[in-house]
Amino acid sequence: MAQHCDSVFTGDAETRWTEMIRDAEKGRLKPRYDAPAGIGQVDHNLCGCLPRRDIFRGKGYLPISLMQFTRGCRFACRFCAVSRYFGRQHYIRRIDEVVREIETQKPKFIFFVDDNIASDHRELSELCSALTPLNVRWISQASLDMTRNRRLMSLLQQSGCWGNVMGFESINPDSLRDARKSPNMRTFSQYREEISVLRDFGLQTWAAFTLGYDHDTAETVEDTVEFALKNRFAFAAYNILMPYPGTPLYQQLAQENRLLFDGKWWLHPEYRFNQAAFQPAGMSPETLTELCHAARSRFNSVPSIIRRFSDLRLTLQSLSRMATFWRYTLLFRKEVHKKHRMRFGLK
Repeated sequence: MAQHCDSVFTGDAETRWTEMIRDAEKGRLKPRYDAPAGIGQVDHNLCGCLPRRDIFRGKGYLPISLMQFTRGCRFACRFCAVSRYFGRQHYIRRIDEVVREIETQKPKFIFFVDDNIASDHRELSELCSALTPLNVRWISQASLDMTRNRRLMSLLQQSGCWGNVMGFESINPDSLRDARKSPNMRTFSQYREEISVLRDFGLQTWAAFTLGYDHDTAETVEDTVEFALKNRFAFAAYNILMPYPGTPLYQQLAQENRLLFDGKWWLHPEYRFNQAAFQPAGMSPETLTELCHAARSRFNSVPSIIRRFSDLRLTLQSLSRMATFWRYTLLFRKEVHKKHRMRFGLK
């Protein structure tokens, strides 16, 4: 990377970003700034600073506040760059600092952009208890194993949680084993129990699927879309399996000579967004790319949107949920075609 820039910054920004900016102002940039990932090795070690949000005003940003409570995840999925970067560690921010940040901002709809906010159930329970009196609405990203903790589910509901982005990844247990998606593999039965619990507690599901495993075919991709439509998930993402550098998946595909674009797909001038970057086992890369686009298109079709919207138990339980559904559904529908095969770095 150093061949493309004057200075390289690695790790989390909070500890050394100010130093880098000051060096740049003085014209004395160092070649490297290596900050720790996770800022130390003990709990409650993030962040020590509050971000400025006034700089976003009047610039067309969505009315949602992006925040963080934790970084990292304790699981070790083979395709996940997060596990590799943080070394399966889970770093947790002080709850009083999170509360202070919420109290200083106007929008009370929050997206905690944590990699897995449910990685530590005890810490998440404490966060929920702190959020409950604040009268906020929030979503995040969480692993499905949280549905086995009914006390936690109750606290999530009471704290204003509307739902979570949840990595289902696949409805094929063989693919889950290949991915080492451990929170999804216990007594697998196409997630019937997990989905039932989520609905019992009124939590919408923003389902994330990954397509392109060695067991995937055109039929399994179609089955995955049917699965999401049948369960009336509020939103669903169909992502091509990506070989991120440094992950076990990348290493495996490299050893098998299945990587495309000379292995460095993220730098290759011919690579496009939402494009397969490796040779799948059961189809061509082009077929996988088009199947994923077709899955997104079908899930975001008008009949699908109307059917998902008319969910009395979840979407129709409040006017604010109905309005949020339409705001983000129409945005996702627009981006299905807008971003398909888009070049990196372009608007």
